[in-house]
Amino acid sequence: MRFFYNLFIYLYQGAVKTAAVLGNEKAKKWVKGRKNVFIDIKNAIGKDDRIIWVHCASLGEFEQGRPLIETIRKRYKNYKILLTFFSPSGYEIRKNYAQADYVFYLPMDTQRNARKFIRLVQPRAVFFIKYEFWFNYINELYIRTIPLFMVSSIFRPSQHFFRFWGAWFKRQLRKVTFLFVQDEQSLELLESIKIYHADMIGDTRFDRVLALTEEKQEFPTIESFKAGKSLLIAGSTWPADEDKLRVLIDKLSVDFKIVIAPHQVDKEHIDQLTKKFIKFKPMLYSSASDGDMKNSRVLIIDGIGYLSYLYTYADITYIGGGFGAGIHNLLEAATYGKPVIFGPNHDKFKEAIDLKRNGGGFVVSGADDLIRTYKLLFSDQQKRTTSGNAAKNYVLKNAGATEKVMDKANEFLMV
Repeated sequence: MRFFYNLFIYLYQGAVKTAAVLGNEKAKKWVKGRKNVFIDIKNAIGKDDRIIWVHCASLGEFEQGRPLIETIRKRYKNYKILLTFFSPSGYEIRKNYAQADYVFYLPMDTQRNARKFIRLVQPRAVFFIKYEFWFNYINELYIRTIPLFMVSSIFRPSQHFFRFWGAWFKRQLRKVTFLFVQDEQSLELLESIKIYHADMIGDTRFDRVLALTEEKQEFPTIESFKAGKSLLIAGSTWPADEDKLRVLIDKLSVDFKIVIAPHQVDKEHIDQLTKKFIKFKPMLYSSASDGDMKNSRVLIIDGIGYLSYLYTYADITYIGGGFGAGIHNLLEAATYGKPVIFGPNHDKFKEAIDLKRNGGGFVVSGADDLIRTYKLLFSDQQKRTTSGNAAKNYVLKNAGATEKVMDKANEFLMV
């Protein structure tokens, strides 16, 4: 089976390189970022550095790993933190992250790369966030008896670990030192394949979003745009979400404004978004002026890095992705005590199911449903307040996973 796994890795790598040659921008960054990665690592890391390595696939996993990184930084001052990413969407945004000493792309998971990377880095402990099952790296860490922790993982019956043909994958999973899972089902699935070195600790993202409320940041442009009106902040939207928001503001006969923070902020998409809402005199955040705000009903966030702080200005929030592959981060809005609205493709997201159940979240199936839901929350302040409180309490109740991870890591690390 290892032969077929390695074959898949090489084929995947070849496919990405082909896509880069054909002009795919993300693939170009993926290839370019790994071109001299071993030379860069060798030149950066000192021989006497004591390294703790944290790996995230992309930006979403980084937000899960962030409270862990920042706790390690405070607690283990004699160690340096190496942060790696698989995807450009994580690396390009967080390559200058101040809490990590080194930030690199993860070399592709070949046996040769895994041996070389770990020989250069010599980590004292390793944390893989959520879904990062790179089996050659896992095997090399196991051979060298370097502790590896899987953090905030979720397991489902459909995964290869639990299928009749998954014996090899089960053996690889047993090589992980300890697995921290988000829910009871994941723990039960692991026990079904005789993996008992695991614990249900929840999701470290709760710790991260809870910290957001303490990081006070002011955005005068948002305050001026809102100007006492009811405000919907729509975060991480895709075109399918934006089409429905366009119908909402066009058909709903109540006075409110919308801030839209699209998932993609390239010029082409921002231009399309501006045209889509042209009737409502849209403004770009980067160039908004007080003189235009009175007549504008739509403000488009054409930058990255501050959406998670903007939700505090919202009366109601909408989180995108639910009419595509899956919703984005609901917890960033919930932590401020705001009702969250999202689309139907959310079944793989525990927080969406939980928020829907406790009244903090609302699922909409289309534009008409969005209109009905928004009108209900807009017109009923008590409903809005109760829903927001339910969302906030959900975050408070589920915080604390980071400390549970660190309690176990303390058994393997010296302060």
